[in-house]
Amino acid sequence: MMIAKLHGIRVTGAELHYEGSIAIDPRYCDRAGLLPLQFVEVWNKSSGARISTYIIHGEPGSQCCVLNGAAARTCQVGDELIIAARAEINADALEHIRSRVLLFDENNRVTEMLEYGLRCGAGGLWRAVRLPEERTHVVP
Repeated sequence: MMIAKLHGIRVTGAELHYEGSIAIDPRYCDRAGLLPLQFVEVWNKSSGARISTYIIHGEPGSQCCVLNGAAARTCQVGDELIIAARAEINADALEHIRSRVLLFDENNRVTEMLEYGLRCGAGGLWRAVRLPEERTHVVP
């Protein structure tokens, strides 16, 4: 289950000689519900590269997104990324899941936060739904 996504965040740095990870401004992690050491998938929209790594917090307020270690070879500063986290969810909890998506502009400012959930429809088929407008908003 996709539980959080940072969509369109830009790479601000790459540190090849660091032990690994992706450093992200903790304000973004908090808004999206991402934790330090949480595994994430990173998809580079600019190059098509796809990697898995884990999150560490960067400097608060820095708007950073820095790929470290071997992951640094997969990007250039300015590349646009999608960072997605997943979790295994018990079937009994599916209707209570809230997946957060932060959308970014070219300066790594959050422009919108969206939330999605699952609803069970006719015949027991699940569908993803964007939660009502009062639950989504532009982030100042």
